[in-house]
Amino acid sequence: MIASIKLNSKNCQIDLSKPIDISVAINVSRQNINAWYIDAPKIYPVDFDGQKIKVSEGAAVNFNNIEFNPHSHITHTECVGHITEKVHSINKHLKQFFFLAEVVTIAPTQIEEDFVITKKQLQFVLGNKKREAIIIRTLPNLSDKKSAQYSNTNPPYLLEEAAIYLREKGIKHLLIDLPSVDREKDDGLLVSHNAFWNTSGKVRLDATITEFIYVPNAVDDGAYVLNLMIAPFENDAAPSKPILYEITIL
Repeated sequence: MIASIKLNSKNCQIDLSKPIDISVAINVSRQNINAWYIDAPKIYPVDFDGQKIKVSEGAAVNFNNIEFNPHSHITHTECVGHITEKVHSINKHLKQFFFLAEVVTIAPTQIEEDFVITKKQLQFVLGNKKREAIIIRTLPNLSDKKSAQYSNTNPPYLLEEAAIYLREKGIKHLLIDLPSVDREKDDGLLVSHNAFWNTSGKVRLDATITEFIYVPNAVDDGAYVLNLMIAPFENDAAPSKPILYEITIL
């Protein structure tokens, strides 16, 4: 199915039959992605009066409980409620779902013992492009990112200056293939989260951060239409399924 759209005053098309899924699923049949020092997710059949509600064990249906944390086990999208005392729900504040996005590839630079994404790197890959969303693929980009165990590994992260730059550039939706935009252990400062959402000024309630994506190497850098789909959880974060569509300019 072909959909016609207008981007930056140009007539374009996207082929809805060719989605590019950049989400990471929960998969308990193998080592699942994990961060933040908690156990692996669980999917298991309900036990009712000693019978497992599972077709292979004689039940009429499969009826599973799922135990997981969106921040630890799956691609997820979060709003400012992740870091504020006042409760804010991603389901209430994310009201639009299609955006003009730029896929960029960045090799984090080393500063002392950390690997970080800097303002200069973002300026280089974005230039004067006007985008609603940025999708950051970090190098190296091996498929084992989809099952990485990140706890106590000090993964790469964004410097505060980089988050400020994205906010000032008008980026509303930040997607990245890491467990966090902040340093794993930073004494709770969360400087990049705070900078991106502008918590010291007019808070950007409609801005989102999506973590634990995976952008395959076959996907080129450049402009795409992003469909940012979330599960309808009244929570600071929800599992999400970001989908990209290639753009054809007519």
